[in-house]
Parts: sequence; C-alpha cells; structure tokens
Amino acid sequence: MEKQAQFTFKKFYVKDFLTIFLGAFMYALGITQFIMPHKFVTGGLTGVGVLLNYAFDFPVSVSVLMLNTILLLISFRILGTDFLLKTIVGVVSLALFIGMFEGFSWEPIMTNEPLIAGIIGAIMCGVGVGLVLSVNGSTGGTDIIVMIINKYRNITPGRTMLLVDLAIVSSSYLIFRSIETIVYGIIIIALMATSVDWALNGIRQSVQFFIFSSKYDEIATQINEQLHRGCTVLEGIGWYSKQPQKVLLVIAKRNESNSIFRLVKEIDDNAFVSQASVIGVYGKGFDRIK
Repeated sequence: MEKQAQFTFKKFYVKDFLTIFLGAFMYALGITQFIMPHKFVTGGLTGVGVLLNYAFDFPVSVSVLMLNTILLLISFRILGTDFLLKTIVGVVSLALFIGMFEGFSWEPIMTNEPLIAGIIGAIMCGVGVGLVLSVNGSTGGTDIIVMIINKYRNITPGRTMLLVDLAIVSSSYLIFRSIETIVYGIIIIALMATSVDWALNGIRQSVQFFIFSSKYDEIATQINEQLHRGCTVLEGIGWYSKQPQKVLLVIAKRNESNSIFRLVKEIDDNAFVSQASVIGVYGKGFDRIK
C-alpha cells in the first residue's frame, strides 16, 4: 500500500502543473480579451458564466468556481484523485486568471474586426483546454463531462465538447434574441473543438511499447494498477547474450505515453523501451471493430 502511494505521488510532476497554468492562462486570455469584449458566446461552464455576466453583470471568475464545485465531487468518484487534484488546480488557476484580466479593464482588442478577434480567442481557448487535458487535468465544466464520457466511450474530446457546447450556445437566444449571436457562437465553439483535438496531437492515435527489463513483472503490475492498461509478456532471447528475456508489449493512447515512460524510469532506469505509432487499434478501450 505504501509502495503504491509512492508511485502515485511521483506522477505529480511540476511540468504537469506548469502546463495546466499555461493552458488556464491562454483560456482566460482568450475569453476575457477576445471573446467577451465583443459579446460573443462560448460553451462550457465558462460560457454559462459569460452569459450570467451579460445578463446580470455577475463576475465570470466567481461563476466558474461556484458552478464547478458539484462537478468536482462527481469527478472524484469517477475519475480518481489524480484527476481531481489537477482539476482543482485547473479550476482555481482559471478563475484567478479570469479575475485578474477582469480587474485590468483593458480596452477591447481588435474592435474593428470582431470576427477575427473571436477566431483568435477561440483558438487560444481551445489550445489552452487541450494543454490542460494533455496532462490528465481539467479546467472544469465541460472538460469534466468530456473526460467522463471519454473514459467509457472512444469519442474525441473535441467532438464531445462540440455537442455539449452547442446546447449552451443555443440558450444565449434567451438573452440576446439574436440568431446572429448563436451563429458566431457556433463558429467559436467549432474552432475551439478543433483546436482541442489539435493540441492533444490526435488523442485517438495509439502507441505501441516494447519494454525490455529484468523488472518486467513490477512494471506490468504498475501499468495495470495505475494506468489501467493491459500488458502482454512475450518470451524472447537476447541473440548476443543467448539469455532468455521477458518483453512487455503495451498498447496505449498517445496521451498516456509520458505516464508510461515516467513509470518505467522510476522502476528501472536501465530499461530499454521502444515506442511506435499505431495506425489503428480495435477492441476494448480503443476503437470498435466495424
């Protein structure tokens, strides 16, 4: 039990949190400086907060914290403590960055080119969310829903986010009574969804690992328990040494690559690992055979 806790703790690297901070900063900058000044609508709980700001002048930063509390409790039970910790960091940092930019009260950017400003803001928001998701974190709201669905269904986060956000953007008609606002909102969330998948570098693309290590059993156990991925032990012979060698075969999603490398390095720093991209993987946890 103590050993398991040690491995779990080592997964929380400073680089992951810096990535979350950068993603939250880009998201907050895109929302407050490019989207909100032009009264555009976006999706997610941040989009709901933006609508509340338009309707009641309620601070978006406060809305983000309040609306995410319930979803954080849900994510803890479904996605585990690793995701919960990074999500708390993501939600709090996003709220702080939004509050910071709201406090600056800067002049709107690109006032004569609102559509271009919306496009830039959408790309910044999408890339920001993608960066956070790439380290198994979240900025809350739709991100949590996306991660829950993605755990049980092999649907890209961008596509899931697009469907959820369409409903939120369409509700803006209750405030603005404007079809044009909805059209602009759809353009923005479509660009955000595309940017999320682009930032994640093709989340559906899988990778294949061959791991050569004398500690293959310990590595396989930790991959099973921490990453919930299956391993296959192959029998091999080192042709130079003529000694038997166990080889681990692991198929995983691309965004799990860093976790696998870190885990192997912590157990056996002398392990030999090869990684290759896989065009298609079909079966449980991956694509369905059609």
